[in-house]
Amino acid sequence: MAPKTKKRTHQVTLHLDAGNAPVVDLGKMLGQTGVNLVEVKKAYDTATAAQRGDVVPVVVSVFEDRSFELRLKTPPTSFLIRKALGDKGSARPGHETAGKLTRDQLREIAERKLPDLNTADLDAAMRTVAGTARSMGVAIVD
Repeated sequence: MAPKTKKRTHQVTLHLDAGNAPVVDLGKMLGQTGVNLVEVKKAYDTATAAQRGDVVPVVVSVFEDRSFELRLKTPPTSFLIRKALGDKGSARPGHETAGKLTRDQLREIAERKLPDLNTADLDAAMRTVAGTARSMGVAIVD
């Protein structure tokens, strides 16, 4: 007889610093689930150690036996744009420009975000990232 699949009781999405997840943030979001927070922190930190310095979203699924599963995502597009600029977005998008992204930088960000986007086409991914950049007040130059 095949083993039964575990029943998921909670699913939470968290945006945490890669390689150094604060236990306080984990406790706020996962405390009610009864999962071992230290084990979640260790698993997250080891899985994201190579991306230290980035914000890496994670979907934590908690099962009825208090076990958990982590599914890592790519960093938010706005974070990657700010990282490429070395600055933050505009306070008044459309009126003030916060910086300029080149097509090469746009392509790098789109390639990194491609697994989490709802397209497999790089050009469509670039248009999606460009739209996010525009909403942040960032100009796209050739």
